[in-house]
Formats: sequence, C-alpha cells, structure tokens
Amino acid sequence: MTPRSNRRHGLSTLIVAASSLMAASQAEAQQQGEAPRPHQPGESAFLAVLPETVEWRAFPAFPPSVRLAVIVGTPGKEGPYTIRVKVPGGVKLAPHRHPEDRVYTVISGVFYIGLGDRFDESRLRAYPPGSVIVLPGGTSHFHWARSGEYVSQVSAIGPLGLDYVDPHDDPRRTGKE
Repeated sequence: MTPRSNRRHGLSTLIVAASSLMAASQAEAQQQGEAPRPHQPGESAFLAVLPETVEWRAFPAFPPSVRLAVIVGTPGKEGPYTIRVKVPGGVKLAPHRHPEDRVYTVISGVFYIGLGDRFDESRLRAYPPGSVIVLPGGTSHFHWARSGEYVSQVSAIGPLGLDYVDPHDDPRRTGKE
C-alpha cells in the first residue's frame, strides 16, 4: 500500500468506526427515551372529550350567564388543567388578572380581549376561531362578547386564580352581571 492508500484506508476505518459509535449512541438514546415520564394528575389514562359530553356550569367569579367547563385536570389544584369558557353575546368581563400563565384557544365565535387595568373598548382586539393567545400570569385584561357568544379554551398550570382589578367588579362580592 502506498502512503496515500494507507491514509484513505485509515480514514475509511475511522468513518466506519464513528458511524458505528453514533448509531449505537442513537439506539441507546432511543431506548432511554422510550421510558414514559411520570403522568400529570388526570392524564394517566387515555381520555377523549366530545363536545356533547362537556358539562357547563356557573362559575362564581364570572357573571351569572357565563359558563365554565372543566375538560382536563383539577383547576383548583397544582398541575395542568384545561377549561372552556362560554360567554353569551353582549357580556363583559371586567379587568382582572390570573397568577398563572395561560394559553387561550378560540373554539367558536370571536374572542375580544384587551389589556389594561380599565375597560377600554379601543384596546380590544378580535380573534377568530382557531386563534391562540398567550397571556402571561399577572397581566390585567378584560373581555367582551361584542359580536355574539364565544367559546374559548384555556390551558394552564394550576391552581387557577382570578382577581379583579377593582374588587367591586367581582361577582363573588356583588352578584351582578
């Protein structure tokens, strides 16, 4: 063998060895990655929620005509949860905030949300079905079912919290819509 062919042979051997080592490492990583992670509360078994099985209920922190449905998890406890909120046309939710980060998905209708400590119609933004809105915890915001009923889905890590900027707006205290 010439010095040049020795180098090629050595390089080929190195490439084959490196490829074999990479393949073995990937196989080991896949085997290790197959172990399931610990399940979150309420997520240890397959679950499918169909629209007709959703149970809508009044929620004391909302105006009386607004309905909430728990889809997954227990919102009042630590851990992930998913809820749906159905707001009839014309209803306004006064400025409030949640301590937890939230991800909203608009299911139906047009979801109007504005940011700030006071209800300001000019700050409302409209989001059609399919829109996803990320709301960091502690962000003051307000809603209005301006163009008719809407349904939004909220996913977060509990416990769920809701504090009105002006305590007089809290239906738990005043019982008004």
